[in-house]
Amino acid sequence: MVRTLALRGGIRSWVGVHVHNNPWWTGGLRYFNAESDKSPPKRIAIVGAGIGGTAAAYFLRQQFGKCAQIDIFENGKVGGRLATTTVEGNEYEVGGTVIHPRNLHMKDFIRQLGLKERQVNIGRVGIYNGEKFTFEESSSFLINVLKLQWRYGFNLIRLKIWLNGILEKFSRIYHYQHQEYAFTTVEELLHALGGDEFISMTQATVEEVLLKAGYSQKFMDEMVTPVMRINYGQNKNVSAFVGAVSLAGAQPNLWAVEGGNWLVCQGLINAASAELVQGRVTAVECQSPPSRAEKTFSSYKLDIEKSDFSYSVYDIVVLAAPLHKNMANISFQNFSHPVGDFSGKYHQTVATVVYGLLNVPFFSYKNLNEFTLNEILTTENPKLFISSVGALSPLNVSVDCKVKVTEPAAWKVFSPEPLTQEQLDLLFASYSSKSERTWLAYPHYAPPEIFPPIILHDNMYYLNSIEWAASAMEMSAIAARNIALLAHHRWYQKTDKIDQENLKA
Repeated sequence: MVRTLALRGGIRSWVGVHVHNNPWWTGGLRYFNAESDKSPPKRIAIVGAGIGGTAAAYFLRQQFGKCAQIDIFENGKVGGRLATTTVEGNEYEVGGTVIHPRNLHMKDFIRQLGLKERQVNIGRVGIYNGEKFTFEESSSFLINVLKLQWRYGFNLIRLKIWLNGILEKFSRIYHYQHQEYAFTTVEELLHALGGDEFISMTQATVEEVLLKAGYSQKFMDEMVTPVMRINYGQNKNVSAFVGAVSLAGAQPNLWAVEGGNWLVCQGLINAASAELVQGRVTAVECQSPPSRAEKTFSSYKLDIEKSDFSYSVYDIVVLAAPLHKNMANISFQNFSHPVGDFSGKYHQTVATVVYGLLNVPFFSYKNLNEFTLNEILTTENPKLFISSVGALSPLNVSVDCKVKVTEPAAWKVFSPEPLTQEQLDLLFASYSSKSERTWLAYPHYAPPEIFPPIILHDNMYYLNSIEWAASAMEMSAIAARNIALLAHHRWYQKTDKIDQENLKA
């Protein structure tokens, strides 16, 4: 677990699921014949063109075949929280940054879409507490092992064993989804994979769980907290499940998409033969069926702002944008029960890409030539106004290049608030340009977590419910696959494929 520190968490790093040679995942577009006399849906609407919404379009096309019209509504750019920025003529990731080698949906997307992987070389990592580095990674594997063993004892070894057990259980989701089983709630999904253990992990903090298991407070403060800060902009008070996802993603062999991760979203739209509609959905109106006796479902009318798109009534609606307060701002009309406006809030993180010379003395280094770190994580300290600082490489290169601190380079700074001019001058000896993006990137985790429903109405589904278990690209893809299966089974009343546990391999 020495390479636990070798990470670029990015805004949406994910759990590296520990699965070997999964025979049940084949991917590709497959069209299914309905085992029912009921006609397939004619029109499907998806609100949001991020990884969740575009993956939903891809999987829904698999489930319902080529006759359904699939429209994706997006007010901004394709990719959502997968985004890039241009600094000094080069493009860099400013949203979701890295993908784990065992993210099976993302790996399959890349293969199906003909995109290329770009290996992410993290370089050397240090943990800074505001006064000194509590750990600095060296070029020697043996030295790293000895330093970590001396400071943290067997905590890292025990953590690896714990995480491997969790990952083995979570990997069952691919088996369930290959067998076309779906879940109506996040709780049902988690329980099918990890039983009461997974549910309890969403109800307690990662600090509570690990301290109870005998991990040291020093380990929590100096190793666990920095990973939470870079991955989720939060601390050891996130839920234990989120904490496990974050820690599991802190492994080597991370990768990204050459040209930008958002290209996956564009590719999925094309592969699904979906129509992208530029415009903001302001309201969804339920239109009741003419006769419940005929078991006919409701349809849904969408109001779209600033769009000349003519058709707006749909058989199935998937909401792939956060519905919490001040997020999507969609009103729901003529429903028999309240929809949306869930409790909780999204957490603000500011990603600033700065092209310049890092001010090494700020990190208590007097000799510039001795500074060899490419990634700086931080512990909690009121004096620290940043969560992390990491060197970046342009997106058009197949492998990350090594950064020399004696030369200008692109650095991505995560902070809870926009950096002031004074703070920029403290962090950088000089800089020529910067680009700033403020994100409400993921939920503010405060266990016990309450999960929003996946099924909002007859045939209206909420993809972002899964974010309250953990927010990540692969988690969104898993949610998209689950909703596509769930929508299909409920449309054709195949209840034997819903909320089943103890599936045998």
